[in-house]
Amino acid sequence: MTEVSETLELFPAATVAAHATEDDCWVTTQQRKVYDVAKFLKEHPEINGAPLLEVAGKDATDLIKELPAFDALVADSTYLVGYLATELEAEELLGNKNHKVEVDIVSETATKKGLDPTFDSTTFVADLPAEENFAVATNYKKDFEKHHFLDLEKPLLPQILFGDFTKDFYVDQVNRPRHFGKTSAPLFGNFLEPLTKTAWWVIPVVWLPVVIYHFSVAWKNQNHFLTVFLFGVGVFVWTFIEYFLHRFVFHFDEWLPQNNVMFVIHFLLHGCHHYLPMDPNRLVMPPSLFVILCTPFYWAVFRLLPLYWAYAGFAGGLFGYVYYDECHYWLHHSKMPKFMRKLKKFHLEHHYKNYQLAFGITSWFWDNVFGTYLYNDSPVSPMKYN
Repeated sequence: MTEVSETLELFPAATVAAHATEDDCWVTTQQRKVYDVAKFLKEHPEINGAPLLEVAGKDATDLIKELPAFDALVADSTYLVGYLATELEAEELLGNKNHKVEVDIVSETATKKGLDPTFDSTTFVADLPAEENFAVATNYKKDFEKHHFLDLEKPLLPQILFGDFTKDFYVDQVNRPRHFGKTSAPLFGNFLEPLTKTAWWVIPVVWLPVVIYHFSVAWKNQNHFLTVFLFGVGVFVWTFIEYFLHRFVFHFDEWLPQNNVMFVIHFLLHGCHHYLPMDPNRLVMPPSLFVILCTPFYWAVFRLLPLYWAYAGFAGGLFGYVYYDECHYWLHHSKMPKFMRKLKKFHLEHHYKNYQLAFGITSWFWDNVFGTYLYNDSPVSPMKYN
């Protein structure tokens, strides 16, 4: 395998589209990387290249994902010829036809892993990059020098509590993702740190016995069909609570007052998750916080419904919560089975495309009802401070 160049050329869409014949075929992946299919097929005559030739000059990301035979194309950096220019790059950098624009690449190893050398997690994008990019840690020093928000090498909460920034700046920055790496960024930087972390398995261990207890009480004391029905109603009601809490309680961005103490509360409640969305230890809700949020609902259910109806309904609602928290964790940290990939994409786009849409975690039902569904052509969230 020949050694890849340290830089690769940037091409406008028209140039890529022109390479659309069997002997001169290019395709793009992730709407960005440009690969030489003709060269690849010439060196791999055993592979049926007809499917790739059908998308010559176009994006082939989905096709390559569906057909493992083409994995070798994107795995070998010798077939990577350059990058597709964005509209802005094409206008500003390629206006001079005689000017050859080059793009720095991270390394040959990074390219093999499918990493996008142009990926910046703090910039909202219309199309999600490859999932492997979400595992690449942010350059802490450069991020702080560029954005002047939080230094990831120091405890975060004191920086928020004593920071000198406006509400608009805080909301803008806290919703633009950073990646700390495989561990968790320090919040307190002292003995309180373990209290901020909850492993995914804690949720079913703590709450499923509570679900079973409430369901069994209802099962023993009333009609079984009614118990199952009310359990299902509880699950459905939870989906609405999930949507309502996420949209209006966790994302009270617009109503956040200009107050650093409120910034800290916002950060602990949900801002930390948007700032560091891939943190494996802060993706599920600590049981102590859930007890606080759950208590009003528990009181209301047992005050308003007949006793055993309440037991069955609450069991369903609590089960819905357990599924929600576990689903949320795996949406961030698992490839997911095929039937759930759309849900994974929907949620990750909430983080990396538009945090003002797509509030459902376990489904997009209520997003459809209340007009917050995130479509492919939905705009990206505005970025006010660069």
